[in-house]
Amino acid sequence: MSKFHHYQTVLEWTGNTGMGTRGYLAYQRNFEITAEGKPHLSGSSDPHFRGDKSKYNPEELFLASISSCHMLWYLHLCAEAGVSVTTYEDHSEGIMQENKNGSGQFNEVVLYPVVTVENESMKPKAMSLHEEAHKHCFIANSCNFPIRHKPVVRIAQKHSLDK
Repeated sequence: MSKFHHYQTVLEWTGNTGMGTRGYLAYQRNFEITAEGKPHLSGSSDPHFRGDKSKYNPEELFLASISSCHMLWYLHLCAEAGVSVTTYEDHSEGIMQENKNGSGQFNEVVLYPVVTVENESMKPKAMSLHEEAHKHCFIANSCNFPIRHKPVVRIAQKHSLDK
């Protein structure tokens, strides 16, 4: 039996400079995203599309959604498999193709997770669980392009006290 989950956000355009959208150059691409009980997230379009480079753009937020969903599934699967992860960091990259008519789509995303596990014996399982996490990731399952993973697994350093 399937379960259904409902999500809500509010998006408000904050880029009206007083003239609305009377012309392509007349407005800013800034916006605020809110969800009940959470801080506001400021966004804009990519600077290539007249956006504010100091704010997150939809493409960066999309990459962050893929990356964070993968991480959360990965950590869940590691906990179930007895793999003790002590640090996790990902540097994701995506390639978006802009078409002649101005539309576009992502063609590929690559995740570069760097994971630290407690000991050497956990490393093989830690590597293999990335593929399993990918199969479970809600966001990845909603995408129609390849999402690849190039993980690195490190072993935690044991700190000894010198006397």
